[in-house]
Amino acid sequence: MLDLSVIILTGNEELHIKRCLDIICPVVKDVFVIDCFSKDRTVEIARSYANVHVLQHEWPATKYAGQFNWALENAPITTKWVMRLDADEYPMPDLIEEMKKKIPLIDDDVTGIVIKRRHIFMGKWMKHGIYPVKLLRIFHYKKAYCEQRLMDEHIQLLEGRIVEFDNDFCDENLHDVSWFCHKHVDYATREAVDMLDIVYNLTGVTASDANRGIGAQAEAKRRKKLAYAQQPLFWRSFVYFCYRYFFRGGFLDGKEGFLFTFIQGWWYRTLVDAKVLEVRKWLKANNLKAESLEGKQALKGYIKDNWGISLPCN
Repeated sequence: MLDLSVIILTGNEELHIKRCLDIICPVVKDVFVIDCFSKDRTVEIARSYANVHVLQHEWPATKYAGQFNWALENAPITTKWVMRLDADEYPMPDLIEEMKKKIPLIDDDVTGIVIKRRHIFMGKWMKHGIYPVKLLRIFHYKKAYCEQRLMDEHIQLLEGRIVEFDNDFCDENLHDVSWFCHKHVDYATREAVDMLDIVYNLTGVTASDANRGIGAQAEAKRRKKLAYAQQPLFWRSFVYFCYRYFFRGGFLDGKEGFLFTFIQGWWYRTLVDAKVLEVRKWLKANNLKAESLEGKQALKGYIKDNWGISLPCN
């Protein structure tokens, strides 16, 4: 059994949690399910496993990052390594074998492990378009934390170096397409705030050197996102869809590939741009410039009042 604890954040995840725990529990020492007072059978299912510990904590204003960092500070973790998994994710058998073989032998100066995520959409592996997504998901306890970001938050190392494993974990959500679209409506609001932050530097986070220690691919993706934010609204979402669907081969994944790329790569990002346009029109109607201190404060107030998101002062 690996000297590894897994942290899983849950909120009404009875559809997924058993599949995840069935796969991971026989491999690791402890699993900590941090539950946001689920109203379904999530907690009941989790407590049926001998090495699963359930802690309940209300979802904080800082969303995923705040909840994950709360778990790092409050869960009674005794292992050297920690792994981040979502309830609808699970490691492939080849990754489990690789973890068993390599983790006990890793050099002491290695504090982070990057693994590849594959998306399963409507029962089909999306082999093209964005695969592989490489994420830092395994790290030394007390030597990493989760970035405080609204979207695209990564595990960030405080020290040490990163190695990359060869095999995959899966992101396979079992909800229907309607659920998938509704989720992206919520994401679009947070992504719009992130875009506005990048352009107008509302929080000061994007101006810092916050990209280090998250993995090479994640750093490259963050740089591309900064460049994307400077491109014209709506045109950029169309170009991004074309890039994923035609140049990265999303069309090779059939009907499911079209739907996945269209929803994620065009519809969702067009919705983000619509929200950004809405904000720009509001600024213009009120004779505000977001680059000014007055404009930034007013924009933060708009975001809080209309979207329920509080941004920190920079």
